[in-house]
Amino acid sequence: MATFFSLGKSNPLFLVMLVSVAFLLAACASNPDYAPPPVVSADDRTDYLIGPGDNINIFVWRQPELSSSVPVRPDGKISTPLVEDVIASGKTPTQLARDLEAELATYVRDPVVTVVISQFAGPYSQQVRVVGQALNPQAIAYREHMTALDVMIAVGGLAEYAAGNRASIIRVVDGESHQFGVRLNDLIKRGRIEANVPMMPGDILIIPETLF
Repeated sequence: MATFFSLGKSNPLFLVMLVSVAFLLAACASNPDYAPPPVVSADDRTDYLIGPGDNINIFVWRQPELSSSVPVRPDGKISTPLVEDVIASGKTPTQLARDLEAELATYVRDPVVTVVISQFAGPYSQQVRVVGQALNPQAIAYREHMTALDVMIAVGGLAEYAAGNRASIIRVVDGESHQFGVRLNDLIKRGRIEANVPMMPGDILIIPETLF
């Protein structure tokens, strides 16, 4: 004969099930077993590199007719008065200025060139990409001292079903890909500033969807 029993609040089986569910919820809300990103020293930071989509101002001293404001084309090159198809992508502004001086030296005696970036995109290798459960997942030009909080402000914060405390950062270190944990719920929703972490050029921030 079958035996029936009640799962009332006083039933031990009910209590065991309740504890199990609570444990699973806590596990899903917690960060995976990824170590946090290492502290970034000033020596680890890189100079800004020009990329497609940047807009640059070129000043040639005492040669206003050779000065111009030009975009970096999708192929990474620029064209200026007297100089065509110069590779700009992947160079610092100073490196590009020296290259332009070398090109202009054919036409101008001792040219002095200054390059200033007026619109930033940066090469793809230095952009910070946000994928997953952000309001506006996108690629962002890296800026000096950028943190996870800066990135989340740029993408509009977490989506409704984001598992923020299970987010992770994919970062290439010494040619090898590493995954680090970041607790975005603690940072954004609970204001725990110690959960803020530095970002680096080329980082990929992955925000998974909650399972519940």
